[in-house]
Amino acid sequence: MELEIDYRWRAELSDEALVVLTASHGGRVEPGWWDRVREHSLGWVSAHRDDATLIGFANVAWDGGDHAFLLDPKVRPDHQRLGIGTELVRRAAAAASDAGCEWLHVDFEPHLRGFYFDACGFRSTDAGVMYLRSRAGSFGLH
Repeated sequence: MELEIDYRWRAELSDEALVVLTASHGGRVEPGWWDRVREHSLGWVSAHRDDATLIGFANVAWDGGDHAFLLDPKVRPDHQRLGIGTELVRRAAAAASDAGCEWLHVDFEPHLRGFYFDACGFRSTDAGVMYLRSRAGSFGLH
């Protein structure tokens, strides 16, 4: 029997459900994170088994204009390599486009290049990032 997956845009999700999902794949668990972040999101895509268990998630933040940002995508390890992550990204991109965004940005670790570039259709671009915790106190601001 094939697994039925229910994908939802902006579904009600509890902080607890996201803590469990994050812990399932060894991510850094931070209770209260979702309660703080949710109000700043354009939206999010979630994937649920037919018993309503949360098995996948991707958050979409935005700048209020043309740029959306794919954040915190995750799929339970026992459900990976089934196309769920790719479908989460596809739906996140479609929702961002429907909201009027022209660009979807993503940052990722090098071992995920194949997923984002090959499976999801992102392309490499010049970008910059600054790790702020390593620069604490070096901006000369008090």
